[in-house]
Amino acid sequence: MVPQKKGIEGADCIMNISKKQKPVLVLLIVLVVLILAYVGLNVYNNGQDKKAEEEAKADTIYVTDIDSIQYMDYDFGSGETTFECVDDTWYYTQDKDFPLDESYPSSMAKTLGSLKADRELTDGDSLADYGLENPGCTVKVKDADGVETDIYIGNATGDYYYVTVGTEGKVYTVASTEFSDMQTAVTDMAALDTFPTIGSGNLKKVEITENDTTTTIDSENDDDAEKIATSAGGLSVVALDTVADYSADEAALKKFGLEETTSTKVVVTYTDNKEEKTITFYLGTEDGNGNRYMKLANSDIVYQVKTSTCDNILGVTDDSE
Repeated sequence: MVPQKKGIEGADCIMNISKKQKPVLVLLIVLVVLILAYVGLNVYNNGQDKKAEEEAKADTIYVTDIDSIQYMDYDFGSGETTFECVDDTWYYTQDKDFPLDESYPSSMAKTLGSLKADRELTDGDSLADYGLENPGCTVKVKDADGVETDIYIGNATGDYYYVTVGTEGKVYTVASTEFSDMQTAVTDMAALDTFPTIGSGNLKKVEITENDTTTTIDSENDDDAEKIATSAGGLSVVALDTVADYSADEAALKKFGLEETTSTKVVVTYTDNKEEKTITFYLGTEDGNGNRYMKLANSDIVYQVKTSTCDNILGVTDDSE
């Protein structure tokens, strides 16, 4: 009888365990169902998004279909502007040394290659009525094979321009935003130099060389405390935003007093995230308007920086004056 009792107790134990596991099993099943439903919903939504995207693309009117534009020439009222892509690098043809921000021509090439229209005009007026007989702007583009396409831009109508391509005669309205980059002055497409953030907290040393004589202002030297503070004040407000020459040659450097033998060379040592770094630049003559010419080493761009800022960089204090 004792063994039989033990068996009954064991069975009861198993039944009790099974009863405890049932809710967990139910929860697991519900969780799996929810996960499958979530995955299925995502797949469905992605499919719907893709379908909507394809339908929108099918409904879009494209004025052009030009693959890999390598050349663009236009005059949108600011003079003729030409860009060429050579070995995957864009250049401003009128000055190949110009420090061009390539994102501008790259964006233009992409836009002009698949130029979107708001609508195509049917049974419309003559080209002259849209300003397309003698268009205000002609954009010439060439693809990688040298095939040229002319895009003519006529009168504005609200936020759109009338546009036609080549000799096809079809007239479209194209949003003016499609041509916004072409209405940007080339000087605003320059990739200017950047000046590091330097102040009293991270300035270590300033070495100034003029007429073969080097003067050092060192933060470790207590006697230089006032000058290092003055220099830090000047360095902290340097603004490289006014350009005198985007690609100065030897003649220009001479005019600006930036030849190596006539300029003031400044080497600044500072810390950036506890790492010691240096920046070298040159100061030239004054421009007669309260500025002094400045050029960073390894750059062809000449800037105009306030003379007072330059004086501060050089540690010129009231006592020095």
